[in-house]
Amino acid sequence: MCLSLRAPVSLHSPISIHNPLSRRTRSSVRKDVGLLALRIGTGGVLFAHGAQKLFGWFGGHGVAGTGSAMEHMGFRPGRQSAIAAGLGEAGGGVLLALGLATPAAGAAAAGAMAGAVAVHAPAGFFAQSGGFEYPAFLGFVAAGLGLAGPGRFSVDHMTCHVLDRPWVVGLAFTGSAAAAAAVIGRRRAAARDETDASTE
Repeated sequence: MCLSLRAPVSLHSPISIHNPLSRRTRSSVRKDVGLLALRIGTGGVLFAHGAQKLFGWFGGHGVAGTGSAMEHMGFRPGRQSAIAAGLGEAGGGVLLALGLATPAAGAAAAGAMAGAVAVHAPAGFFAQSGGFEYPAFLGFVAAGLGLAGPGRFSVDHMTCHVLDRPWVVGLAFTGSAAAAAAVIGRRRAAARDETDASTE
């Protein structure tokens, strides 16, 4: 069952190009391959960004440099914020690529991207002007994968979807949304306090 990548076919119904079951199977495989490509591509990009924050790889600044930058952007404490963002991106990216705990992975990555969207939102939408286009796109794709599921070419499928249940979807996205809202809310409150202090 869970380890099989082939749909059950009756011995009395041979596969052929004229068999509706054959067409359905081919369509299903195409969707699964598409989900695999999306997972690997999106997961790889998210991992690279997270690794910049956590380890200083790919030209990143590591936890210390990222923490200082995040403190300046209003995410306090900066070091813990950098670790949380890095784990959400790198951890969520690896899990998405593997198709493991896909709802939690997508929710974690989407939550991390929500924080990035909040930073870039004042510059508008388009990336060329410093806007939130890029993190929003990554967040929506990660969320979409978490909601749609990983497909058959995934660790979740091989483990009978024990970490890909409907209750996992609800819990993961509710928790991620609440955490992102709290972090963004604290950042806005800190910005207001700084503005009030500077006008006194």
